[in-house]
Amino acid sequence: MSIPHDAASMAPSSSFAGAIDTDAVIIGAGPVGLFQVFELGLLEIKAHVIDSLPAVGGQCVELYPDKPIYDIPAVPVCTGQELTDNLLKQIAPFDPTFHLGQEVTVVQRREDNRFNVETSTGTRFITKTIFIAAGVGSFQARTIKVDGIEQFDGTQLHYRVKEPALFEGKNLVICGGGDSALDWALNFVGKAESVVLLHRRDDFRAAPASVAKMKALCEAFEMQLITGQVTGFDTKAGQLTEVKVTGADGVTRRVPLDMLLVFFGLSPKLGPIAEWGLDIERRQLKVQNTEKFETNVPGIFAVGDINTYPGKKKLILSGFHEAALAAFGAAPYIFPDKKIHMQYTTTSPKLHKILGVESPVFD
Repeated sequence: MSIPHDAASMAPSSSFAGAIDTDAVIIGAGPVGLFQVFELGLLEIKAHVIDSLPAVGGQCVELYPDKPIYDIPAVPVCTGQELTDNLLKQIAPFDPTFHLGQEVTVVQRREDNRFNVETSTGTRFITKTIFIAAGVGSFQARTIKVDGIEQFDGTQLHYRVKEPALFEGKNLVICGGGDSALDWALNFVGKAESVVLLHRRDDFRAAPASVAKMKALCEAFEMQLITGQVTGFDTKAGQLTEVKVTGADGVTRRVPLDMLLVFFGLSPKLGPIAEWGLDIERRQLKVQNTEKFETNVPGIFAVGDINTYPGKKKLILSGFHEAALAAFGAAPYIFPDKKIHMQYTTTSPKLHKILGVESPVFD
């Protein structure tokens, strides 16, 4: 079998000279990809992790680093950044190697039944197994469609908030009607000089409680809601000074600003994954069963939001469960002559040694 489909024959075992030889490659450095490192590590399987983003944490850190998460077992509340930081501490004993800011472009079955993997920067691997933990795939923020406004991208036009302090004391116009737009609008009230929420219609896709709070703040003149969409802008001395907003009544108004934040959602793309010969259903990877979360290609596993199966729930905790079973499912490819026994981190001296902790003494 060959992957991708445009490479009709198996790659010869002699190809990819100088490639990194490894047991496992994980595609995606979000929470599930990081926990996959841990579960593989307990089985003494070394992993290399690849992500298109410049930092680990995936969507949690890139888009919502400060938003609280309430459904991680035994952790009443944590932010996406805190969850990522703790996962990095947890996997530190396994010393994973990260390859960030690059996308996997080639996955190809070899004659020796391993895989050739190559990234957009030319990094090459020969691996026995692949774990796809790519979330929604490679994603991009949906951009605002106003000619010329892209010149302010990263200075006065923003599609995510990475440094909230940058927006404090500024006049903000926030576009969107979903949770991100509402959350950040509410967050900046009292911190920014002014907050204007701009949405093209009266209906919102955000949590009802957030919508109610926003409307109450508008009634108290703490922020402003405008129904319409940006159709133009004005500048002064090379700086964005105001946007032109056209309402449903056809009237165009000018709204002064220092910063324009746009939250129109994400446009997820599977990208090269769609060319690897994997069964895909509605831009998600089908797994053969829920015993090991293996795809239709032996040796390639899919965990987290990227996969689909009957009863699938897109929860981080579900992804953690999938990562554990996928690790056990992959072990026979890596240790074909070794019987794998499940051990408990609480009582196993072997796992204590792997984790670098002292075995407790019980009376």
